[in-house]
Amino acid sequence: MRVHLDERLRTIAGLVRPDRKIADIGTDHAFVPCWLWQQGAREIFATDISEGPLSRAKSTARLYGIDGIRFMLCDGLDGVPPVDDVIIAGMGGEMIGDIISRCKFLNSEMHFILQPMTKDHLLRYALYRMGLEIISEKTAVAGRKVYTVMLCGYSGRAQNIDGRFAFTGKNTDRAYHEKIAAKLAKMGKRDEYYLKLREEILREDKHTFPEKI
Repeated sequence: MRVHLDERLRTIAGLVRPDRKIADIGTDHAFVPCWLWQQGAREIFATDISEGPLSRAKSTARLYGIDGIRFMLCDGLDGVPPVDDVIIAGMGGEMIGDIISRCKFLNSEMHFILQPMTKDHLLRYALYRMGLEIISEKTAVAGRKVYTVMLCGYSGRAQNIDGRFAFTGKNTDRAYHEKIAAKLAKMGKRDEYYLKLREEILREDKHTFPEKI
């Protein structure tokens, strides 16, 4: 029996490099690690902070007859040995940033595959301040919700980014920009800065998309 992934999880899994050590942080049901195992990956750590989700993850592995994934009960990357590709998905942007900030084995060969559920802009600010850079971003739609999936690398050079990049990053997809424009409109009710930022993004998008978003 093959593991089925929705578009969000398939986009995440598709960014993992072959023949690498992998850690899926906050694995929940472990669908991505199990899918990667079926694709040939053999060094996979699946972690969660709570017994309940980790138990569900182990049940998923048993369902698919997989016994080689190493399951760990831990907070973020605490206790996880050095790996090449780190997946952190399905969490808020601030939590993802906090987990990465506590990673003890950052190096330039690593990749981070990140999928924030909320506060994408705060994650981008945090990444660049920690010396990470976004290599690429892809949009994934699941359950009528639009997400961005970030592929990041570590350069060690702390940088500041502007508001425009914080909210859109390297995602050039129209559906994602529509989501961001709507978000900024709501934030603009509290602070005019976000309305100005929204206008800037919409102006630039006129040259990117044939119609207004």
